[in-house]
This record gives sequence, structure tokens and C-alpha cells, in this order.
Amino acid sequence: MKQYTIGIIGYGGMAVYHQERLIRDPRLRLAGVSDIDPARCDLARAHGLRVYDSNEALLADPGVDLVLVATPNHFHHDLSVAALEAGKHVVCEKPVAMDSAELLSMMDCARRTGRVLTIHQNRRRDADFVLVRDALRSGRLGRPFSIESRVLGSRGVPFGWRCHKLAGGGMMLDWGVHLVDQVLQMIPEPVVSVYAQLFSIHTPEVDDAFKLFLRFESGVTALVEVGTLHYLSLPRWFVCGDRGTLQVDDWSCRNRLVRPRDEAVTWEEEILFTKAGPTKTMAPRSSASLEEETLEAGDVDFAQFYTDLLDHLEGKAPLAVTPDEALRVMQVMEAAFRSQETGQAIPDRI
Repeated sequence: MKQYTIGIIGYGGMAVYHQERLIRDPRLRLAGVSDIDPARCDLARAHGLRVYDSNEALLADPGVDLVLVATPNHFHHDLSVAALEAGKHVVCEKPVAMDSAELLSMMDCARRTGRVLTIHQNRRRDADFVLVRDALRSGRLGRPFSIESRVLGSRGVPFGWRCHKLAGGGMMLDWGVHLVDQVLQMIPEPVVSVYAQLFSIHTPEVDDAFKLFLRFESGVTALVEVGTLHYLSLPRWFVCGDRGTLQVDDWSCRNRLVRPRDEAVTWEEEILFTKAGPTKTMAPRSSASLEEETLEAGDVDFAQFYTDLLDHLEGKAPLAVTPDEALRVMQVMEAAFRSQETGQAIPDRI
């Protein structure tokens, strides 16, 4: 069995997560870490890890095969390029770069050096996303026409670099990169229109909430919403198809899928008087005309990320998260920023 070693640049919270939760494949060994913060270096030593004197020392170690770049966002490009140039494969935390120009530079470097560049898009393995994606693929909802994906919290943006534009802070780059990636994985079509509203309520430099509207080539629409100052929440997912509606309440995957038993609807001769006033269209359907089920969420192994990567390095599997996929996500987010600046929907083909 071939053994691989990985070095980590930036020993922050995500790096510790990789160390403790993800680096589990017996083919992979953690060589050590580097960090510019002495306190983080001390913590790494307390965890029994080797600490390199510098990033350059880690990259110069011929025993390191892969490098995880787990620094604040504005360092991703330069460190990833340096690692690729040093002959290392690179796993970069999300967002992989500050913009598509940086990412294209990284992709060019990976091609030139013959090394693998991938991105830790960990929320492709979230149980709620997998449940919704599989429900759409199964045809249970019929033809989808509307997808709503929301992550709403009430604690504000975390203090530190995430509040600063220079460092790549803000919710679009923090959570939007996940949720846009999920929607693009669900709907394999070009995005033809992007409209966004970004809010800077408590963090003037960056967005602490946003609403993003995407329209796909077939007419399917997606609303992606993130908020950090919402004291009441809405469902994590609300997905509508022509044969059913799926609601997933939260991370626990509590869900309801409601479908009509028959296509035909019996319309009353007279206007009905309901809580919605006099109406036929919005009168409730009879319970006998509907069926409801709860979908089972599967177990998801987040550590599979590295197993998939090592399988790719050994020629056994395609790369699970490709730079081209990350580029589409980045281009959608850039269109969202342009939409915020102009107040207009951005017509594009992404």
C-alpha cells in the first residue's frame, strides 16, 4: 500500500478539523504544520505535531506529497501556487481564491506542474443536501421549477478576518460558496441570469447577509439566502416540482414530501369562502387528494474526501471536486457582486 504524507499550512480551526476528523485513510499520514502565529504553533506541538520553521521549510520537505492550504482566503492563491511549484498536490480550503483570475492562475500552474489541485467543498456531503439532491434525481418531485436554499443564523459574522474585505470576508465567500456549489450540483444546466441583494448591517466592509436569485437555462430558478441576524428561521430547503413539494426543516433533516395522488383536480362550481377570503385557486385541497412521505437521510462520511482524493492520485477514480467546478461557483459569485453594484440582474451563461 502506497503511503502519502500531507503538510498543513495554517493551523486554524479548519486545519484542526482536518487533523482530527478527516485525515483517516490509512494511506495518508500527517507530516506536520506551519503557521505564522506562535500560539497556533504551540497548540500544534501540544497536539503532538511537528511544526516547521516556516512555510518554505514545509514546502522544501521532499517527504511531503500533499499540502492543505487552510489559511484566511487572501493567502490561498500564493500559497497554493508555491506548493504546486514545489511539486506538491494541493487541497485548498474554500473559497479556493479571491476571484476567478486567481483561480485561473492556480489552474494554469497545476497543469504546468502536473500536480493535482482540488478544493475542500465539504458541504457536498451534508446529509440535507444529499437528501434533496437524491430526491430530485429520483423524479419524486417531477420536473423541478423552484429551489430555495437557506442558512439563517442570529449570531452575526465571527470576529476577525471574516469581517474584512481585504482578507476575503463576508457571507457570500464564506457560505455562498457552499450553497451555490450545492445548487449547481443539483441542476446540470448553464446559469443564464444572476440577481443579488447583499446586506452589510453590522459589518460595513463585507456582506453579513444576502439573497441570490439564479435562473437556469430550462427556466428552473433557485433562491439562495444567507443571514446572520435572523432571529426566526425558515426551512433549510423548500423545493417545488410539478409533481410534489419537498420541505427540509433544518440540519437534522426533518422533512416532508407532499404529492398529489391524481393529476386531475375537482373544481367547485361556486367560489369558496376560506381564511384566504373568497377564492377557488387558494382553497385547500382535500386530504384524500394528497399523499405524504418522509425521506430517510443517509449516513455521510466526511472523511471520504481524502479517500476519494487518494483514489484519484492512484488512478482509480475521477477527481471529486475539480477546479472547473470551483470556477463556475466563483463566476456566479462574481456576477452576484456585479448585480449588487448595478442593482440589475446580470445576464450571462455560466
